[in-house]
Amino acid sequence: MEFFVKSGSPEKQKTGCLIVGVFESRKLSAQAQQIDDISEGYISSIVRRGDMEGKFGQTLLLHSVPNTNCERVLLVGLGKEREFDASKYKKVCSKVIKMLHETGSTDAISCLALLNVKGQDLYWKVRSAVEAANDSLYLFEELKSKKSETRRPLRKITLFIESRSELTQGEQAIEHALAISSGQSLTKDLANLPGNICHPTYLAQRAEQLAQTYNNFNAHILDESELKAMGAGAFVSVSQGSDQPGKLICMEYMAGQQDEKPVVFVGKGVTFDTGGISIKPSASMDEMKFDMGGAASVFGVMKAVAEMKLPINVIGVVAAAENMPSGNASRPGDVVTSLSGQTIEILNTDAEGRLVLCDALTYIEKYDPDIVIDVATLTGAIIIALGHEASGMMSNHNGLANEIESAAEATHDRVWRMPIWDEYHQALKSNVADFTNLGGRAAGSITAACFLSKFTKKYRWAHLDIAGTAWNSGAKKGATGRPVPLLSQILLNRVNKV
Repeated sequence: MEFFVKSGSPEKQKTGCLIVGVFESRKLSAQAQQIDDISEGYISSIVRRGDMEGKFGQTLLLHSVPNTNCERVLLVGLGKEREFDASKYKKVCSKVIKMLHETGSTDAISCLALLNVKGQDLYWKVRSAVEAANDSLYLFEELKSKKSETRRPLRKITLFIESRSELTQGEQAIEHALAISSGQSLTKDLANLPGNICHPTYLAQRAEQLAQTYNNFNAHILDESELKAMGAGAFVSVSQGSDQPGKLICMEYMAGQQDEKPVVFVGKGVTFDTGGISIKPSASMDEMKFDMGGAASVFGVMKAVAEMKLPINVIGVVAAAENMPSGNASRPGDVVTSLSGQTIEILNTDAEGRLVLCDALTYIEKYDPDIVIDVATLTGAIIIALGHEASGMMSNHNGLANEIESAAEATHDRVWRMPIWDEYHQALKSNVADFTNLGGRAAGSITAACFLSKFTKKYRWAHLDIAGTAWNSGAKKGATGRPVPLLSQILLNRVNKV
């Protein structure tokens, strides 16, 4: 779909559909009032009859509105005007695009970006509208023999803005939104693929494809034998149980200054997680193809930054392995030596994500990073704590935590900071190794982050536990593409501060 920004008078535009808002208690938005004026009260007469109350999410499609050049006018309920915020704006943009895609309009003009959204500027409104549109229209049908067909799909959306002086800002917002949406779609595609297709070797191949596609982009892969030889015993303790060899995938986008320290993202890439010898229950185990959601989001943000051509240095490292219960698999009680030299008693082989991540977090010291953010579907406990609205965030640096929270607020891709106090580390004590890989049921997400923090003392680090936000279960089962918007915003904020 194509997106454009344009200034002018909405009521004079020739289009398949013009989108205007109505607030609760039947109050017309300024743009709806303009259409009402030119149509000699047509809109207000409909509203007075009660066909459109303005309740949030309500829609009414009108045909052949008098004295207008548009084929249809779509009235959209915005709820109470004083409560119309960023969340409601994104939801209404998503709903409108999906509806139009199914009603036969091949092009449309939206006046929603002209609305006042609390605390948000034009750039945010345009970018959010485009991202919401692409997110709502995403389908994963790569593996279906018959694809869905829309008879007359929506092909062009024009977003109305106040004046010509805002065109440059609006066009940049579209450019950024398309790049971030492209990255988010890649994240969804990778996470939605089943484990028999999307295994560590497949991910390595996708990284090499990105390197061939974009400038300033390189990829190099460390295979399982190399990892074993270099002493990454924690990583190999997971990957050795599978016939699919593990891979440490390193993607390097270097478009900043030569002496600029890079931002490093590290993703958990367990392409399928049976739990290993500590095998999981069979119910919903199919969803364990999503256990590489962190890795998928690293792929997504690397594609987004390359599409935006940002002048910054970014490293994306993916710890890709499959956790299987074979004769070569690690046993509960085994002790392994990590790349850092620290020894780990494996109490539960289903706490495997932290084992592949800890060696990756040691490996990336070679990049002398400015900041490191690891992203992982690490614990079910984070879902108990935060549900599916916010990702858990833990950090060893307040400034970095604030940076992440600021980006989360801007994108509405929310996080909630949790502690990793010294007292929580007591749960990881071992009488045979330096520490264990499991802290028990209490504060499970926190003790998992405490484990990772033992490998991050040489740099500023944050951990995002996205087990509750990376995918949807049930009838809408599928990857969400989070937290690509958040990670992309962190990079945009850094570039804009230069």
